[in-house]
Amino acid sequence: MTENPEIGLTITVDGIATNYHDMGQATQGTTPVLFIHGSGPGVSAWANWRLNIPVLADRGLRCLAPDMMGFGYTDAPEGLNFSLDGWIAHLEGFTKALGLEKFSIVGNSFGGALALAYAIRHPEQIDKIVLMGAVGVEFPITEGLDLVWGYEASLKNMRKLLGVFAHDTRFVNDDLAEMRHRATLRKGVMEKFSAMFPAPRQESVRMMASAEDDIARIEAPALIVHGREDKVIPVENSKRFFELMPNSELHLFRNCGHWTQIEKTARFNDLLTGFLL
Repeated sequence: MTENPEIGLTITVDGIATNYHDMGQATQGTTPVLFIHGSGPGVSAWANWRLNIPVLADRGLRCLAPDMMGFGYTDAPEGLNFSLDGWIAHLEGFTKALGLEKFSIVGNSFGGALALAYAIRHPEQIDKIVLMGAVGVEFPITEGLDLVWGYEASLKNMRKLLGVFAHDTRFVNDDLAEMRHRATLRKGVMEKFSAMFPAPRQESVRMMASAEDDIARIEAPALIVHGREDKVIPVENSKRFFELMPNSELHLFRNCGHWTQIEKTARFNDLLTGFLL
């Protein structure tokens, strides 16, 4: 039987068995890098970052990528109320369990909202921050995000959803749709996912947003990345972060949707290498 690469190490965080990946050794002068995945149905840290963290680890970064509470192979207690505060508490517990005092944080989409909120609440811990196609400010929910958060499990729906995530159709095929569809069929996955972002889903956008005044007080160097053709999170979000964050730089990819780390893998990895090392 082939070992499932999505399953890494396990650490208990406030009673929650948390699945995570720990790759590479930090070179002198660098801090560990915490990678926070997005909120697609059936997502896991490995599915999100599989093309990135092995490369960055080989280049001299320690890369930590947890499955956030309720996602992937991390447990979620029965009846748990999913919220920004709940996910931040899980992230805080994870960093404490690993003894992380100072680190950089990379947040994808939903994970970008967590990265922002964590940096606001614990600025002393954050070395650098990377936001990619990030939630975290209020915006009218897009049709694409409504499809993601309102997903109902079927192979047809997964194939449609992948077409929303990726601008380049080369990255969407039946094998990938089948693999991600199977991930949603594991026991409890869709039950948990359906409880995270209930209708009206505009309220979930609001729930995941941080106050703009607080975002403007983030002093850590920030790299903001977005695909110009993103149908899930509007590119205006990243432009707003760039306006608000005093030590930020913005990189927009043409001909790229929501999957910057997949559609533009080599350039994305080079950007992070240059920024984080």
